[in-house]
Amino acid sequence: MKVKGMLAAGLCILLCLTGCSSQQSKTVSDLPITKGSEQELVETNSVPETKQEPFDVNTNIDMVRKDPVFDDYGRLLFLLDERYMSGVTLGELQLTWYHNIDPDKTVEIINTLWQKANAGETVFYNIYTNEEKKADPDKENTGLFFFRGEPGKKFAVCSAGGGFSYVGAMQDSFPHALELSKQGYNAFALIYRPGAQTACEDLARAISFIFEHSDELKVDTNCYSLWGGSAGARMAAWIGSYGPAAFGGDDLPQPGTVIMQYTGHSDYTENDPPTFSCVGENDVIANWKTMQRRLQAMNNLGIPTEFHHYPGLSHGFGLGTDTAADGWLTQAVDFWEAQM
Repeated sequence: MKVKGMLAAGLCILLCLTGCSSQQSKTVSDLPITKGSEQELVETNSVPETKQEPFDVNTNIDMVRKDPVFDDYGRLLFLLDERYMSGVTLGELQLTWYHNIDPDKTVEIINTLWQKANAGETVFYNIYTNEEKKADPDKENTGLFFFRGEPGKKFAVCSAGGGFSYVGAMQDSFPHALELSKQGYNAFALIYRPGAQTACEDLARAISFIFEHSDELKVDTNCYSLWGGSAGARMAAWIGSYGPAAFGGDDLPQPGTVIMQYTGHSDYTENDPPTFSCVGENDVIANWKTMQRRLQAMNNLGIPTEFHHYPGLSHGFGLGTDTAADGWLTQAVDFWEAQM
């Protein structure tokens, strides 16, 4: 299945920061889609301890990237294209198009991953084989960070935004995955290739990887959920509408629930999964009324929906801690659980 002019046009507009919504379409892109060969788990064992003290807001970002506990995947914790980020320390980190970045949450995320990896737990999985990476070097910069919940509980995949130019995980997917894991759910944060088509292919592959290795990962694949903000929300919506197979993944069920933040995405089908959406009223990239109209149309088809818009908030508020959106993630989890 291939996304036509809607995908290309929507991407151009996104990258120009206009935030206009994509036109409704039921087709998928003209780019070739291929399915990879046997996937493999990347295990991390016996990681040497390198420090006793946790990171703090004054820790240099490059020091985190190069920490041997994180092995080679430490470079994927932050943006590979530094044109879209600023700040030298964890406390100074800022990302293009994002607001309300919480330095304390950034530190908590890094410390959590470090402590788990240092204890020998696998916190990062490759979704492509070494052979596939050699054939397409861009696939080197992909993978899943795993925030484990309770064994046997359902899973969620969180995809950050970044205009399909970069992956703003530290604000738009890592915090969500960490909070979901605290509630017992197994949450993955996807690092994907730039570009709408390749991003969707990577998400489809990630879902296929989780299903294939569900026993090792100890996750329940029934009624899984996809979470995303901005560009990541478009990814979740497209997979929700058409399923992983439409983007080169395995022939698997659509997600049981889609959770979307701040995107002007307007495409939908009559078979879309239940959808929760939220956005700030001052968002100049994703107009809240566009999101509201989409959910109203879906609701008219009998699809369960829930929509929230928050006064005073701009684009990319993430968890929305100490803002009008504070607590939205708990509401989204309640919505997901209602579909189980």
